[in-house]
Amino acid sequence: MKRIRLLALQVLVMLVFLAVWHVATTTSLFGDVKTSQFFFSTPVAVLARTFKELTGPDIYWHLGITLTETVLAFVIGSAAGILFGFAFARNALLSAVFDPYIKAANALPRVVLAPIFALWFGLGIWSKVALGVTLVFFIVFFNVYQGVREVSPTILANARMLGMNERQLFKHVYWPSALTWMFSSLHTSVGFALVGAVVGEYLGSSAGLGYKIHEAESVFDVTGVFSGMVILTIFVIAIDTLVTLVERRLLVWRPAQSATTTT
Repeated sequence: MKRIRLLALQVLVMLVFLAVWHVATTTSLFGDVKTSQFFFSTPVAVLARTFKELTGPDIYWHLGITLTETVLAFVIGSAAGILFGFAFARNALLSAVFDPYIKAANALPRVVLAPIFALWFGLGIWSKVALGVTLVFFIVFFNVYQGVREVSPTILANARMLGMNERQLFKHVYWPSALTWMFSSLHTSVGFALVGAVVGEYLGSSAGLGYKIHEAESVFDVTGVFSGMVILTIFVIAIDTLVTLVERRLLVWRPAQSATTTT
């Protein structure tokens, strides 16, 4: 599928969605217009509010707080996930001993930890960072663990026959094998880092996009809520694009995806 055609289809989907939303909230086709707008606002109002917010100075202070929490949660959670993923994958005894505890911790709903982190770290940024770390860590951990375990025993045997030590095996065998898995998880974890920051702000904070959304919700400002969601989406895409650029830089040896794409 050609890139321009794909982009046109993606834009068409968005336009159809906006058109349906506009018709549903500005006509009596689906019920009373005022009731529909109270619960769903209108796309024109949401886009106008978003433009107003993005052209004003106030939103960028809140955005800076949220992005700081997101980046810290992303970096700390990813680093911890990579470190423990490699350690557990390379040590069978360590993996076996901690396996039930890792599964139990992963099964725990992260949202219930938010009040505990607020109690431990207060209502500043670190309670939101801690919540984001718990969301990011397990995604990266399991992907890195699987990536290292997927290394072919034949490749390992050949590398050892050539005289590679553990440091060389890590650099030339384990690291390249885990890299694709790792970046696959990092793309997903970007969104979860932001979710952790926003949920933490929503539950208790005095700044950030989560606080702005909660503030709009508390006065039944649906337009403000949807506008906050649009702004969140924009910056998630921006961060994800940055991760993609880093991925392309590090995975220069990977075949281009366009080679397998048909028209």
